[in-house]
Amino acid sequence: MLAVLAMGGGAQQAPAADESKTAIFAGGCFWCVEAAFDEVPGVTETVSGYAGGTKPNPNYGDHEGYQEAVKVTYDPAKVTYAKLLDTYWHNIDPFDANGQFCDQGNAYRSVIFVGNDEEKGLAESTEKQIADRFKETVATEIKPATTFTAAEDYHQNYHNTNPVSYKFYKWNCGRAQRLEQLWGPKPS
Repeated sequence: MLAVLAMGGGAQQAPAADESKTAIFAGGCFWCVEAAFDEVPGVTETVSGYAGGTKPNPNYGDHEGYQEAVKVTYDPAKVTYAKLLDTYWHNIDPFDANGQFCDQGNAYRSVIFVGNDEEKGLAESTEKQIADRFKETVATEIKPATTFTAAEDYHQNYHNTNPVSYKFYKWNCGRAQRLEQLWGPKPS
């Protein structure tokens, strides 16, 4: 796990158990990003969609200016934003400025959409750790969260509803191979 130093000082009160938070991450194909976050204990919902654009009513056929992204709802009493960042980084290629794996172009670029200064500070800290570790410039952007529009129903939970085609896509896109090259084999 990437080390993240606590931001700010003073005592912090634990959030109430029923208080949830959201985070938005773009990392190429939203099916794959959604699948990665569904495995994280404390994540209560993932929604594939479109983030970062301004044009009204984006959809799969027309989402120019947007990135395919996933809105992650989580219980901060069970999982930290730092852990979500760790999951995110280990499921993207942070050095590809033009997209992710076989999916290239603006819609597939990696972006962390931050909701506040604390998230921005944590994202920047982990970005620097990755740059230092690999001695390479990180291409992933860190931008303020703006709009998020859920994708069409057939994109939601695609990895569960279409497991064979999802695994075929993920392998043929080179995602699994590149992630292993960067981060090593996934623990079993």
